[in-house]
Amino acid sequence: MRPFIILAAAAIALAACSDAAKPPPKTTTPEPTEAQKAPPPGLQPVAFLALPGWSADNPTIALQQFRGVCKRFGRKSAGDPASKTWPTLGRNADWAAACAAAKAAPNTDPKAFVEAWFQPYQVGNAASTGLFTGYYEPEVAGSRTRGGPYQTPLYRKPADIISADLGAFNADLKGKTILGRVENGRFVPYHERAAVARGALHGQGLELVWLAEPVAGFFLEIQGSGVVKLPDGSRMRIGYAGKNGRPYRAIGRDLIASGAIRRQDMSMQAIRSWLASNSGQAQDVMNLNRSVVFFREVKGRGPIGAAGVPLAAGRSLAIDPKYAPLGALVYIDVPHPEPNQAPIRRLLVAEDTGGAIKGPIRGDLFWGTGEAAGEKAGRMAAQGRYYLLAPKRR
Repeated sequence: MRPFIILAAAAIALAACSDAAKPPPKTTTPEPTEAQKAPPPGLQPVAFLALPGWSADNPTIALQQFRGVCKRFGRKSAGDPASKTWPTLGRNADWAAACAAAKAAPNTDPKAFVEAWFQPYQVGNAASTGLFTGYYEPEVAGSRTRGGPYQTPLYRKPADIISADLGAFNADLKGKTILGRVENGRFVPYHERAAVARGALHGQGLELVWLAEPVAGFFLEIQGSGVVKLPDGSRMRIGYAGKNGRPYRAIGRDLIASGAIRRQDMSMQAIRSWLASNSGQAQDVMNLNRSVVFFREVKGRGPIGAAGVPLAAGRSLAIDPKYAPLGALVYIDVPHPEPNQAPIRRLLVAEDTGGAIKGPIRGDLFWGTGEAAGEKAGRMAAQGRYYLLAPKRR
C-alpha cells in the first residue's frame, strides 16, 4: 500500500505483497509512469462462456466472500458510480441490490446467481494484459516478551504520528495526505527504518511482539500481516495498524544493481536467502526501505484485507481501487507460478489494495498462510488478463 519503483518482475512480486493485507492511509505518490498517464482501456461486454475456464470454475467461495464484503456498497452514496474510472461498472445502488439478493438466497447455485445478476466486461481487448503477483500470510516464531532469541520487536502504531490533509491547505492537493510528527514545534517526517532500528521508538512501550530474527520482521512488514507462533504453542495473529509515511523501496532492485542477486534469479526467496546469509550487511540493505509498518493483534479469522473482512486463499485479490471498486467480482486468466500447472482461471473478489498495485489491469493474489503459500506467492509475477463483472441494471 505504498508507492513502489520496481525493476525486476520477481522483485515486483516481493514489493507487491507489501502492505497488501491492510487498509492503507492515503499518502502522496511519485509521478505516474507513462503507462499510468495513458488513458485507461475501455470495457467490452462479453458472454460468460467467453471467460476462459468459466465452465470449470466453482465460484462458491467467491460468492461467500462477496456476501461478506459487499455491504460496503450500501454505506456509500447510492447514486455515485462504484468505479472512479468506469461508470459502466454501475452505481453503488446497483451493487447494493446484488448484495442484498446474494444474502437473501444463501443456498442458491453460485454460478447461476452470478450469471443471473452480473455482466462480464473484458478490460481492453484480447491482447490487453497486466502484471499479476502474489502475497501471503507468513508464520514466524516470536514471544510476547523479550528474552532469549526473541530480540527483534514489531511495534504498535505510535501515538505521535500525525496525518496532515494537504487539501485543507491547497485545493490543488485535495486527496493528498502526508504523515509525520511534531518536533520542536515543526512538522517533520516520521522516523525512518534506520532510526527505528537504532532505537528511536524504544522506551515507549510500543513493542507488540518480539521475533527471533530481524529478517522475519522485515518480511512480515512486507506482507502486512502474519501469524506468530509463541513459545507455549499458541498462535498470535497480527495485522496492519499503520505506517510511518516514508516511501517504500523494493530492495530487490538494489541487490540486482550491486550484483548480489542476478536479475534472472530474483524472487522473494532469493532476497530472504541473501539477507540471512549476509547478516553483517542485512540491516543496512533493509534500511534502504525507509518505510516501517506498525501492527496490532487481530482476534479471530484473518488476515484482514483493506475491505475489512478476512481474506480467502486463492479467492481474494488486491486491486487498484481507482479502477475496480473494493468488493467487486473479478475473473482472472493468469499463468500459474508453478511449472506445468494449469493457468489460474477463476472468479475472485477485490478485497485488498497495495502500494504496488497500480493500473487498470493489475492484481495481487492472496495465496493463504504459511510456507507453502509463501513459495507460490514469492514466485508469482506474470502477465495476465482479467474481466470485471458489473451488476445488471434492474
